[in-house]
Amino acid sequence: MQMKAEQIQKIMGGNILFENLQLEVNSGEHVAIVGVNGSGKTTLLQLLSGVDFPDRGRIIKSKDATVGYLHQIPNYPGHSVKKVLEEAFADIYALKARMTILEQEMQSNVTDKILWQYGQVQEQFMLQGGYEVDAQLAMIANGLGIMEMLAQPFSSLSGGEKTKVMLGQILLSQPAILLLDEPTNHLDMQAIEWLENYVRSFEGIVIVVSHDRQFMNQIAHKVIEIEDGEAFTYTGNYDAFIAQKEAKIEQQFADYEEQQKKIKKMQETIKRLKQWANEANPPNASMHRRAKSMEKALARIERVKKPISKKKMNLALTMAERSGKEVVQLQDIYHGYDKPLLIDSNLAVYFGERLAIVGNNGSGKSTLLKMMLGEIVPNRGVCHVGSNVKIGYLSQQLEHKNPAIRLIDAFRENVAVSEAEARHILARFLFYGYDVFKKVKNLSGGEKMRLRLAQLMHEDINVLILDEPTNHLDIEAREVLEDTLETFEGTIIGVSHDRYFLQKIFTKTAWLKDQTIHVFEGDYEWARQKLEELWEKIVVEVENEAAPKIQSVKKELTIEQQIEKLEAKLEEPSLAKEQRQKLEQHIEELYEKWMEEGTEHA
Repeated sequence: MQMKAEQIQKIMGGNILFENLQLEVNSGEHVAIVGVNGSGKTTLLQLLSGVDFPDRGRIIKSKDATVGYLHQIPNYPGHSVKKVLEEAFADIYALKARMTILEQEMQSNVTDKILWQYGQVQEQFMLQGGYEVDAQLAMIANGLGIMEMLAQPFSSLSGGEKTKVMLGQILLSQPAILLLDEPTNHLDMQAIEWLENYVRSFEGIVIVVSHDRQFMNQIAHKVIEIEDGEAFTYTGNYDAFIAQKEAKIEQQFADYEEQQKKIKKMQETIKRLKQWANEANPPNASMHRRAKSMEKALARIERVKKPISKKKMNLALTMAERSGKEVVQLQDIYHGYDKPLLIDSNLAVYFGERLAIVGNNGSGKSTLLKMMLGEIVPNRGVCHVGSNVKIGYLSQQLEHKNPAIRLIDAFRENVAVSEAEARHILARFLFYGYDVFKKVKNLSGGEKMRLRLAQLMHEDINVLILDEPTNHLDIEAREVLEDTLETFEGTIIGVSHDRYFLQKIFTKTAWLKDQTIHVFEGDYEWARQKLEELWEKIVVEVENEAAPKIQSVKKELTIEQQIEKLEAKLEEPSLAKEQRQKLEQHIEELYEKWMEEGTEHA
C-alpha cells in the first residue's frame, strides 16, 4: 500500500499554498506532518483524504484503500453515543441482518441453497470480526474515556466530547489509512497514552498533524515538514527531525558562505581583468574576453539560498521582588459539587519551585488553581497564600469582557504605554501592521495567547500560574515560552497535558487521582513511574487482604451447592426413614458450617 502526492499545486485566497509539492508514504509507515501555522498542514490532509482537490497534480493511493479522516462533526439526530460508534460496523450489521433473515427462512424451509447462503454470510461475518464487535467498542470507548457517555444523546455533548466520539468511530472502522489532525487536543493524559499505544500497533498508514511533540516522538517513523510550499522528509521521530533540521541549516549556512566567498573572488577577478584590459595600451582584447567568459560562468552558478531565520516571539519575564518562603499552603481540603473532587487533600508550594499539576479531565486541576487565585473557597479546609505573593495568571479561557475592543486597546488596558510603544512591543509578539487593530473577538486562540503573554511580560509578578499555556501555541511559540520560563527566577505552578512541556519545565509534581493529591519531588516521568509503583502496591495489598474473604466466599458457595443437592434428595418419596434422618443431620451440620464461614467473611 502506498500514498503519494505528485506535483501538487494549491492556491487559496489568491496565495500559492503549495507549488510542486511531492511526498510519498509507504505501507505501514507512521508519519508526522509539521510546519508553522498557515503552512497548509490541514489542507494537505484534506487533499490526501479526498475532501478537497489540488489545482494541479494528483493524489495517488491504492484502489481499495479505505481512509479514516475526521474533518467535520456530522449531525446524528436521535442517536445515542453508542449508536454513533456503531455506525462504524454498518457492513457487519448488514451481514447480521442477512443472517437473521436466513435463520427465519430455515425455521420453515431448510434447503441446501439456504444452508449454503447462510454459511457464506456467516463466514464473512466472522472474517469481518462480527463476534468481536462489542469487545472492540468497549476497548475503544474505555481508551478514549467515553464509556460513561454511551447512553447519552450525541447531540447533548460538547464539541470536544463529540470529537472524541467521532475519533472512536473512525478507529472502530479500522481504515487502511488513518489521517489524524491534532488528535490529542481533547484528550487527557490517560487517553493520549492509550491512543499512542493504539497508533503504534496500527498496521496501516498513519499520517498525523500535531503540535504534541511527545506524541510525535512516540508514533512517528518519519517527519514531513511543510515549508514555503514544499515538503521535506526526515527519518525518525520528532527529536530526530529537530537534530537533522539543525544539521541541515548549519550545512546550508556553510554552503552559502562558501559559495559567497567563491562568487566574491570571481567578481573581484572579473573587475581586475576589466581594469587591466582597459589600462593596457592598446586595450587588451584577450583580457576582455576572459572577463566576459568568467561573467558567463558566474551567471550559470546555481545560487545557494541563504537560510532565513524565522521570526520568533520575543518573550522575557522578569521577577518582581521575591515572595516569602511559603507561596501556597492547602490544608485538609475538601471540595466538590455533585460529588467530591478533593477529600482531605494537602499541598505546600515554596518559593522558586516549579510545580506541575496533572491528572485526568475532571479530577479538579483547574479548581485547584482557582483556589490558589482566591476565585473558589473550599467547602472545608484552608487555602493560604503567603506574604508578598504577586501572581501572574495565564488562563486557558482567554475571553475579554469587551470582545469588540481592538487588540492594541486590550493590551494597553494592562500596560500603560503610548500607542506607538504598544505597537513596538506587540511586534515582538508577531503582531505586525494592521494586526494590532483586529478586534479581540476575531483573534485565533494562538493570537489571544500571544496577547496575554505580551501583557504578562509587563506585570509585576513573582509567581506564575499557568492553565494549559501551550494549548493554542504552535511548536515554535511553545519553545520560546519554554526557554523564557526556564530563566524565570520566581515560582511556577502549571496545569498541562503537554508532556514535552511538563518534562522540560517542572521539577515537582502534584498528581490528582482518586480525590486526593499525590505529591512527588520529581518531574512528570519520575512521578508517573512512582504513582504506578504506588498503585501496584495498593492493588497487591488489597488482593492480599481480600484473599481470605474470597476463599471464605468460595467455601460458602460450595456448601450452598451441597445443601441444595441434599435437600433435593430429601424430596424423593422412596427415601427410607433412616436415610432421611441421616440426610437431615448432614444438612444441619452443613448449615452450621455455612454460618461459621459467613461470620468469618463478615
